[in-house]
Amino acid sequence: MNKIKLIFGFLVLCASITCTHAADTISANQILRYNETIVSPLETFELGFFNPGNSTNHYVGIWYKKISNRTVVWVANRNTPLTDTSSELTLTLQGVLVLRNTTTGYVVWSSGNSTTSSVRNPIGQLLDTGNFIIYEEGERINQEDPIWQSFDFLTDTLLPGMKHGWNLVTGTERSYTSWKSDDDPGFGEFSYWIDTRGYPQLILSEGREIKLRAGPWNGLGFTGTPNLSPNTFYNFTFVLNQREIYYQYNLIDTSVITRLVLQPSGRLERFFWIDSKQEWSLYWSRQNDLCDQYALCGPFGNCNIAKSPACECLKGFEPTSPDQWKITDWSQGCRHTIPIECKPGEGFNNYSDLKLPDTRESWYNQTMTLIECEKMCKRNCSCTAYTHSNKSGTGSGCLLWFGDLIDIKTIAENGDTLYIRMSPSELDSIANSKSSSAGRRVKVIVPVAFVVFTILTSMCLYYRFNVKKQQQQGTPRSGNEDLDLPLFGLPTILKATNNFSMTNKLGEGGFGPVYKGVLEDGKEIAVKRLAKTSTQGLHEFKNEVISISKLQHRNLVRLLGCCIEGDEVMLIYEYMPNKSLNSFIFSKTQSQLLDWNARYHIIIGIARGLLYLHQDSRLRIIHRDLKVSNILLDKDMNPKISDFGTARTFGGNQMAEKTNRVVGTYGYMAPEYAGNGIFSTKSDVYSFGVLVLEIVCGEKNREFIHKEHCNNLIGHAWGLHNEGRSLQVVAKCLGESINVSQSEVPLPPPKEPGFYVGISTEDTRQSSSSNNELSITMLIGR
Repeated sequence: MNKIKLIFGFLVLCASITCTHAADTISANQILRYNETIVSPLETFELGFFNPGNSTNHYVGIWYKKISNRTVVWVANRNTPLTDTSSELTLTLQGVLVLRNTTTGYVVWSSGNSTTSSVRNPIGQLLDTGNFIIYEEGERINQEDPIWQSFDFLTDTLLPGMKHGWNLVTGTERSYTSWKSDDDPGFGEFSYWIDTRGYPQLILSEGREIKLRAGPWNGLGFTGTPNLSPNTFYNFTFVLNQREIYYQYNLIDTSVITRLVLQPSGRLERFFWIDSKQEWSLYWSRQNDLCDQYALCGPFGNCNIAKSPACECLKGFEPTSPDQWKITDWSQGCRHTIPIECKPGEGFNNYSDLKLPDTRESWYNQTMTLIECEKMCKRNCSCTAYTHSNKSGTGSGCLLWFGDLIDIKTIAENGDTLYIRMSPSELDSIANSKSSSAGRRVKVIVPVAFVVFTILTSMCLYYRFNVKKQQQQGTPRSGNEDLDLPLFGLPTILKATNNFSMTNKLGEGGFGPVYKGVLEDGKEIAVKRLAKTSTQGLHEFKNEVISISKLQHRNLVRLLGCCIEGDEVMLIYEYMPNKSLNSFIFSKTQSQLLDWNARYHIIIGIARGLLYLHQDSRLRIIHRDLKVSNILLDKDMNPKISDFGTARTFGGNQMAEKTNRVVGTYGYMAPEYAGNGIFSTKSDVYSFGVLVLEIVCGEKNREFIHKEHCNNLIGHAWGLHNEGRSLQVVAKCLGESINVSQSEVPLPPPKEPGFYVGISTEDTRQSSSSNNELSITMLIGR
């Protein structure tokens, strides 16, 4: 009898508890208190109270249930935090979620007024999609049109099935906004939203300022995000009709856990959960470069990150203000070389491989043909340009621009074509230019066919390095490792290098020997051949391919392709006729050829290349072996950074990393890297400083030993700096050619660098080594 009473009492107690952690629903007037949660049916997501990061504030949110590292995907009261635990979440009889402070009775947050005039027996349920919906009990659950749903109010995360865009019937905008910080889920500075003025386009803004445009949907992807490519994990779609405008992605493989997050820094990143490692793995990051800066080049200006300076006028246009343009003030943009006067004979010139301009001043029709689109634009004197609104398949739809064309960018892969209005005489000029180059095209028919073949065979390279390995590991393919690099056949390379003749050998590095080659079309190449005794191997080979194949900059050596046949592993680069900077700087005869202006030009070029790697490229690359011998010179003595075999890629907000495998070269490594294995962009900047010192002095840092204090070059330069005699370190061969004003710029006072000190000549000789991957044990930071 006592047992029955005990069980009965327990059941009564359970009935008195308004909501338990095991439930996936909450009924009208039920209460969810602190430390109580709602769990979705398959225990995928959980809703309850939480504290973000190191904050002591409390919020109601939704997070992954089975993931050890609590990851919040939605927050209710993100701008009204709770300071204590005396709060409760209730579903009212009217179908409204209310978060109330029980001490003060104050309503902290609510889901707002019900969209349904009369609600009977509302139920709130957490679904396994991560969506919390409110619907009427007894009614068939309509996930597309519930009374209320959390999916209509995004925070910083886009989950599979979420709609990013507009419900035009209800006027609901679904955009997501970054957290203020990892400790504060309040509205941050960055928002990602769809602008519906003109043809809909994706925009990232900081406050009210547009930072970048992902651009309009072209049927295959967003025109400003060409690397949004099909994959085996999820698909994506863009819906544009009278009722809705939205972007959405859905899982193909339902076992995958992925999320798209707008970080407090403004960076958009996609993560996959790797259960075996119990961690989130960065799969894709929106790597913004200089040309992503909104309207950088002004009206009718085109931004090309592969060129320096990046801004240029399209063919048929000229700078509006030539003087401002020369000093890299591109804000006024470009204008027609021959003005448009809306007279007979005007037509359109097509420009390919572009990010389409800002569509806020545009008009579109989804059923018109391109011919009809051209006719419509031609009839309207205010129409500036036109193109397909959907380039998938054979192309369809019409998109017209009126007024200035803003925020154009060259996109090497998967770019769009734009037809811009031109005057009759300008069209004739462009046509004549194309006609004069037609004869030259005949000469390159064979090379073009060869390139087409190598692009097709590049799929084999991708499989060898990515697919096969990732199938073994069972991990998602990273978007950063997509390779689209031509394969050269071994017979082609053997013929080009005269069977690797010694007369063709240019030099040798840690990877192996480098040979000059000449292809059948006369193009000169440099072939880096992996030596069988090389201290580097396939890891470095793959690393170099991945690091540099996606990079384009005038101060980075260009990778043309690779060759993998049998035991042969080779990289093919553009040929640099003046070889490395090393052969000029440290040669008594050749150094005479480099006056101050030439050296200054080289220093600036290296700095631009390094800035691109660290800040402006799609990937943040840490070179880790920046030195004079890795700076190549083209026929015009323009410097190009080379050798990316030991480079590392940083993603997201990552600023530093630690490694147990210290690679690089004595004399160029930063102290924190050589001593503790910590590397970052600062490591490359340190190496750049050593490199600049060597260029100016004409001496090698490692081999320089002052006869009085036995310091290396850095230590010697530091001593002269402290004594106000810095110019004495300049190479004597520069004479009076040095421009002192270029050496004296306002900078913060330098800190004392790490350098060798007090080591005798004999000891230094004993420690020397040419191995590229030796740790430094003798470096002392004073």
